[in-house]
Amino acid sequence: MYHFEIPPFTDKGSAVSFGQPAGGGGGGGGGGAAKQAPNSKMLMPTGPAADFKNAQTLPDGTHIAVTTLDGKKSGFKGKVWVWAPKEYNDPKFAKSGFPVLIALPGGAGYPNNYWMGTDLGLQSSISKWYAEGKSKPFILAMPVLNPGPDDKGVYWDGSDIPGQPKMGTWLTDDVPDLMKANFRTIKSRDGWAFMGSSTGGFAGMKAVLKYPDRFKAVVASGPDIVPDSSLWKGHDKEKAENNPELLAKDLIDKKGPDVYIAFQVGDSESNKRTLPDVQKFIATYGNKGPVHTSLKVIPGGKHNAKTYVPNMGEGPIQFISKVMEGPVE
Repeated sequence: MYHFEIPPFTDKGSAVSFGQPAGGGGGGGGGGAAKQAPNSKMLMPTGPAADFKNAQTLPDGTHIAVTTLDGKKSGFKGKVWVWAPKEYNDPKFAKSGFPVLIALPGGAGYPNNYWMGTDLGLQSSISKWYAEGKSKPFILAMPVLNPGPDDKGVYWDGSDIPGQPKMGTWLTDDVPDLMKANFRTIKSRDGWAFMGSSTGGFAGMKAVLKYPDRFKAVVASGPDIVPDSSLWKGHDKEKAENNPELLAKDLIDKKGPDVYIAFQVGDSESNKRTLPDVQKFIATYGNKGPVHTSLKVIPGGKHNAKTYVPNMGEGPIQFISKVMEGPVE
């Protein structure tokens, strides 16, 4: 019965509240937003509460849950998976805001975000790294990356391409708004970061460089460095506005704010340009003024998430966690 996920032998599909009262806003422990001190670094859940259903229960009792988000700013409707570490429901942290890590997949990133599965060990790794003092206890947001399947190599570069679904706004506005509505988060950009593989690494890096007032750091694994979707054809101006190289140059010219990019690349990537392109980006823009970079080259590492997750714990997660905040009151 458990194998076939038939209730009551499994809790898959059950409602998950993450401490919020059903259908309400401003819950999550520690009282409503009105009781929050004005100088608090923490943001109480703003509501309304999303309809989260359990997708998987981890051995430590935490839940990966899923909801369908109707993006108010992008106009795009899609699935978002979320997970909070066990510390989130620890009475010790009942009045604390937690940092959020928006985890983006490579490949199609539709209809699922592969980080929502436990096979890659992202959730359990974050718990382990936190226990080891390497990582913040991040809440994970795992949205779909694209509005449709990766048909004939068509993807959306995590951007608002003219005439297409606004996937940039989806990732940088609607998904953060969902997390603020349902979790105790952190008011400042010090509590907001991305991680991603391949095209998801590109999208996360681009988001941090484009909106450094909202996001502070990213772990970019085997990323593309420049936008290369075929959908940009005829939209050179908008394509340039979503180019990490040009965004990094602009940030350096403006002298900030500081952002932190932890690259990791396998030395056996399928695209032989990936490592040289990342090295060139670091040489040109890295550690010059506000663009702080690190690079972990993974010996024998290939272009896949199974390579990237274990190696995140050997430098990249520490690099971003050192500059992030949380839990905070």
